[in-house]
Amino acid sequence: MNKASFSIENYKFDKVMIDLTKQKTNDIFVDFKPHGVFNSNDSTYELTFNFTALDSQESTDPFVEIQCVGIFKFENVSALAEIPSFFFKNSIAILFPFLRAFVSIVTVQANIKPIMLPTMNLTSLEEPLKENTIEIQA
Repeated sequence: MNKASFSIENYKFDKVMIDLTKQKTNDIFVDFKPHGVFNSNDSTYELTFNFTALDSQESTDPFVEIQCVGIFKFENVSALAEIPSFFFKNSIAILFPFLRAFVSIVTVQANIKPIMLPTMNLTSLEEPLKENTIEIQA
């Protein structure tokens, strides 16, 4: 059996919302929610990575929402079950620097106190991504 390999083909930011009227404190709590779609017809995986910034852990109304979509192409994979487990952790690690830079740039350009995300260990998002991945044939 051939080993599976993958590469990132493209990424984009298709949702950006900053509403500072919702920020009531100087505290910032961040949340990440990944989900994915594997297309078995062309062996592509679309990772959607949602970032939100809130002013408290209890808040449900973010003042920043950014959605990044990355497209990954697989070699030697034709079904979701064939995707190696390391992909889920690594795909997030590949996409995160783009998201991190974009969050910083867009908040600096807005002439507000920038949100500077540190380098983060996001391995805890591996299981949620696996659980929130579906397979389609399109």
